[in-house]
Amino acid sequence: MTTATPGDLAGRKDELPPVSTGPLMELLSMERPPPPGPLSASLAFGWRSMLKIKHIPEQLADVTVLPVMLVLMFTYLFGGALAGSPREYIQYLLPGVLVMSVVMTTMYTGIAINNDIDKGVLDRFRMLPVWQPSTLVGHLLGDVLRYSIASSVMLVAGLLIGFRPEGGVPGVVMGVLLLIVFAFAFSWVGTMFGLLVRDERTVIGASMTVIFPLNFLSDIFVDPQTMPGWLQKLVHNNPITHVASAVRGLMEGRSPGTDVLWTLGWSIALVVVFGSLTMKLYQRK
Repeated sequence: MTTATPGDLAGRKDELPPVSTGPLMELLSMERPPPPGPLSASLAFGWRSMLKIKHIPEQLADVTVLPVMLVLMFTYLFGGALAGSPREYIQYLLPGVLVMSVVMTTMYTGIAINNDIDKGVLDRFRMLPVWQPSTLVGHLLGDVLRYSIASSVMLVAGLLIGFRPEGGVPGVVMGVLLLIVFAFAFSWVGTMFGLLVRDERTVIGASMTVIFPLNFLSDIFVDPQTMPGWLQKLVHNNPITHVASAVRGLMEGRSPGTDVLWTLGWSIALVVVFGSLTMKLYQRK
């Protein structure tokens, strides 16, 4: 057996096949695209949340069946006793129940995030080269669709049983938009619980502990003027009261400027306080 000498190898250098320049090499030589910005990353995760609704449409029962049940039950059970007739009561009730239904829906943001943590999905997202809070913001943006569906369903049900907003289409649209802004801010509370507790049942229990007192200690069902003085103070300082009063005023064609400002102020405060707490919890996970 003969061994090739360096001279032999040098002589064969020109006979070696050229290095491949196929699609893989071209791909590797291309400049990498810049990472997505905060807005595009948040919208992408928001689209992911909406795709869940497409593949599991039965999860929309809480924003379709439940709102209609609430409108019908409260209108026909209490309408005659509180306002003389269901038709009269629906004019006062529907904007308030609209607020209650959408606020109750916000807890599902925390449930979805808790499920992502339990399945390890959130850990995978944290490894991506994207703005880290976009995974949480995406959940919140995706749930805006749920709030819109719940509002639309309740308005249709209310119109069918006699609700007539004197503010017309502009008043209704402005009221719903204001409610969605507040719901987005209030969702940070549920998001915090989703990161804080261990399972989705605890998320539901913790969220309801906050949501139920706020809803029932408000002017959703009755005028606060009929309440005792000490209770009126609690009701008038409740953020849900300001939201319900603002939405009711806009749909009635009035200009509830003070309540609108209170609602926007509460929204900013909720984002600042609970958004900051949520980010700290997220960084520790």
